[in-house]
Amino acid sequence: MWETVRRAGAATRLLMVSAALAISSYLFLAVLMFTAVATVIVIGAGALPETVLMLRRIAGIKRRQIADATGVPVPEAYAPLTGGLSERIRAALRDPGTYRDLRWLCAHFVYGLFLAYFSLVVWSVGLFVDGVWCGLLRRRAVVLPLIGRLADLSVFWSRALLEPSPEARRSADLAARVAELTVTREGAVAAHGAELRRIERDLHDGTQARLVALSMRVGLARRAYDTDPAMARKLLDDAQDQAEEALTELRHVVRGIHPPILTDRGLVGAVRALAAGSALDVEVAESGLEGEARAPAGVEAAAYFVVAEALTNAAKHSGSPRARVELARLDRALRITVRDEGRGGADESAGSGLLGMRRRVAAFDGTVEVTSPAGGPTVIEVELPCVW
Repeated sequence: MWETVRRAGAATRLLMVSAALAISSYLFLAVLMFTAVATVIVIGAGALPETVLMLRRIAGIKRRQIADATGVPVPEAYAPLTGGLSERIRAALRDPGTYRDLRWLCAHFVYGLFLAYFSLVVWSVGLFVDGVWCGLLRRRAVVLPLIGRLADLSVFWSRALLEPSPEARRSADLAARVAELTVTREGAVAAHGAELRRIERDLHDGTQARLVALSMRVGLARRAYDTDPAMARKLLDDAQDQAEEALTELRHVVRGIHPPILTDRGLVGAVRALAAGSALDVEVAESGLEGEARAPAGVEAAAYFVVAEALTNAAKHSGSPRARVELARLDRALRITVRDEGRGGADESAGSGLLGMRRRVAAFDGTVEVTSPAGGPTVIEVELPCVW
């Protein structure tokens, strides 16, 4: 009997919360009507997207309530409300999720209040009937369990009204994917622009300046050749030194675009060279990458720069003397894992290079996961999709 009362109490709480949500839905309907009228006369069109977002939040409360009660979440499928005002209004009006939530809101106002009221009636009858039934006849309760059925009915109706159709879910997934690709493209364009500015700066401040000085020294040497051969020889020696320095800087710029070592040794060999030149004691492990099969050149370059950036960060900030790099070939991806046993607490907003890493990886539709609790360890795991 007491277990039945406890379950009935839990079901009643769900119904009461549902009733409170139904009452707030009634208040929201007034807001919705005001927004609709204001939108029709154009004066309050700007309030429409915000009202739709509020509607989504109310529906989200019900989804969480259903998930808490059943353990099975109710999926969402909404078109993103982004862009200018006209685009947001158009997206809100064209999104099937808006009308699905509105349909639920109106229906829930009716059945939410009705089921909550009916549960109170069942309580008043059930306490008497089941008390007599269980106390005198030693039988199981028959009325109070109906409250659980009412809660199940409320959950069933709400799930049926809120759950998107497969077509709506695919459409929302596609819209979310387009929005994600838009952000990815913006990050890739920003990273590409930064890379171009870096190359231009390196060429202008380094190689170009040395080539200009080289040209001037060759010109001076030519003019001094007949009158002062010793000076001309010295100027030519200086010009040769500057030519070698210009070539060194030019190779440095080229390595920043696509490291030649990748072409010569492949990704595993290039990463081992990075490890040998690191200030840390770096262990390199690979799985499935030794052999003729190689990832595309762009993917290898991205992986190389990820490892280089991660090892540089570890040497500067981790305080650990050791690091480990793992390269693994998956079915349709390349996985890079860099781990150090340092102090942890890596912060992307602190200019640690992680943002640039994310942008470089996002350009290939890859993923970056950073785990760095205080006290360590720091683990950076990157997956780059590719066809082998």
